[in-house]
Amino acid sequence: MQAEVTMEQCASVEREVDKVLQKFLTYGQHCEQSLEELLHYVGQLRAELASAALQGTPLSATLSLVMSQCCRKIKDTVQKLASDHKDIHSSVSRVGKAIDRNFDSEICGVVSDAVWDSREKQQQILQTAIVEHLYQQGMLSVAEELCQESTLNVDLDFKQPFLELNRILEALHEQDLGPALEWAVSHRQRLLELNSSLEFKLHRLHFIRLLAGGPEKQLEALSYARHFQPFARLHQREIQVMMGSLVYLRLGLEKSPYCHLLDNSHWAEICETFTRDACSLLGLSVESPLSVSFASGCVALPVLMNIKAVIEQRQCTGVWSHKDELPIEIELGMKCWYHSVFACPILRQQTSDSNPPIKLICGHVISRDALNKLINGGKLKCPYCPMEQNPADGKRIIF
Repeated sequence: MQAEVTMEQCASVEREVDKVLQKFLTYGQHCEQSLEELLHYVGQLRAELASAALQGTPLSATLSLVMSQCCRKIKDTVQKLASDHKDIHSSVSRVGKAIDRNFDSEICGVVSDAVWDSREKQQQILQTAIVEHLYQQGMLSVAEELCQESTLNVDLDFKQPFLELNRILEALHEQDLGPALEWAVSHRQRLLELNSSLEFKLHRLHFIRLLAGGPEKQLEALSYARHFQPFARLHQREIQVMMGSLVYLRLGLEKSPYCHLLDNSHWAEICETFTRDACSLLGLSVESPLSVSFASGCVALPVLMNIKAVIEQRQCTGVWSHKDELPIEIELGMKCWYHSVFACPILRQQTSDSNPPIKLICGHVISRDALNKLINGGKLKCPYCPMEQNPADGKRIIF
């Protein structure tokens, strides 16, 4: 029900936005047409005045009247365009009113100020997240400008990985494999530890480019094939396919069973593979933390607003005062699952560093708080099986 209401609110605002966009389109077309007609009219008048000047005849009453009409027409056109433009301003303001009418503007009041750090700390965290997002998106000049205007001091070690990643990605978008291959070779051992196939895929793509060059590149392609030797055990089938494609090189790969090798999707795939593996190797997230936080906030905000209303209605404002947890669990979907969590089946609470999961001798797992509450006379009886055991024999589990 809540989702239906939210969608209706969004649709209401969207309708107002569509009206504004339609008015902008109509105004642009009308403005262009009016100005073209006006320029054509003025051009004709100018030609008549130039002709009269060449003949040396004085300005006739007719031309004087036409000039007066031209001035009046220019004035009327400008006033009409200005009036239409003013009408667009009122339509834009209606969009803002629709947003205020359909959505709660006091979003900051969803949680108490005690939950957050100081305002200066909040501002610094937000600015750092924005700068990191800009670096990750390749907007380096914008990020530098923001650092200067906000007096945010960003260490060179922080932005160096982003500069290198963007330089290599720009080269890949230009179908230049050199920088990416150089990077992959220099990080070969660490990439192998991650079970990455990035270096092989880069060599394969370079080999395919040579194949696309036709029979003239056959010897060069055969020579380059030696780069596949270290990857023969793990990628034997793929190497066999590429070697088999050489048979059709003179006839043209485009009309052969190996035409899929020339698909441009390989370039998009290599960009994704490089981004994923490079970010993993450098300890960076593939997606911008700001984007993930924003998307998660959009999902969680309606739920938090409902919680706020319930808390205020029941006058239990002290129920939510912790900085590191929410009053209830909010489902954000599988996309936002980044690490394992464990909820105690006895207390129905998520474990934490102060209340870690404990494995009993029988193999069942409960939280430390639950274990302490189940101790009776120095002994512990498992809540799931009849085994009695010493509480000290429980082992902490780290996920």
